[in-house]
Amino acid sequence: MAADWVSDLGGATLFAWESLGTGIRRGVRVGSLIDQMYQVGVKSLPTTLTAGGFVGAILAIQLNAQLRDYGAQAVLGGLATSTTIRNIGPVLIAFMLSGKVGAYTAAELGSMRVTEQMDAVRCLGANPIEFIVVPRMLAVILSSFCLLVIGLMVGIAGGIVISHLVLSINAVEYVHKIPRYVSLWSVGTGMVKSLVFGIVIGVICCYRGYTASGGAAGVGRAVRQAAVEILVLIIVLDFTLSSLSEFLYSFLRVGLL
Repeated sequence: MAADWVSDLGGATLFAWESLGTGIRRGVRVGSLIDQMYQVGVKSLPTTLTAGGFVGAILAIQLNAQLRDYGAQAVLGGLATSTTIRNIGPVLIAFMLSGKVGAYTAAELGSMRVTEQMDAVRCLGANPIEFIVVPRMLAVILSSFCLLVIGLMVGIAGGIVISHLVLSINAVEYVHKIPRYVSLWSVGTGMVKSLVFGIVIGVICCYRGYTASGGAAGVGRAVRQAAVEILVLIIVLDFTLSSLSEFLYSFLRVGLL
């Protein structure tokens, strides 16, 4: 099992290297890229807005329940926003996108593979990776990153709204506490995680779809494998990036002192 995971991870890495290298050498078809960004990005925006708003609202309610016991509700805005940006927000929204964007792309490429559309493109003298995979991979990466950032912003807004309407916390006081707990380092950590998660979603779903085999059952298997691998990698990378962020922050702070 572990050997299979390592083999698949290596295959996905080589696949990403080949695909992105092809895109750099030969360029990207802008029309295809825009069309794919519309398909996987714009059409996923309503879902992202809904998920982001509820993530922020849920965090505000849960943190308020803990802070209320200590009479510290005044700092709810800063703590909820910091948690949303740095940890919970990127992970939960990436989970949602892995099912919405990742599964769609893996199924699309898998269907093209098992119906021999990839081979037909190759028979015409074109490279299927250049014409089919690269636009989709870049579209998924860019769209996922943008959707994650938008989702985080909506999550912050959701926390403000629910705190004002349900928790009876003044919105101005909520916003006023945000700069105290949310630094540029926190924002940068959230952006880096969003970018990394977007790359994971784009690479894994395209790799699984491109390597699908075995007819309709193979497409379903590729979608399932893509979803599971993306979720596991997001959790592992979230832990890794969080630990690395804390180490670098402590190291740089000590260095500056």
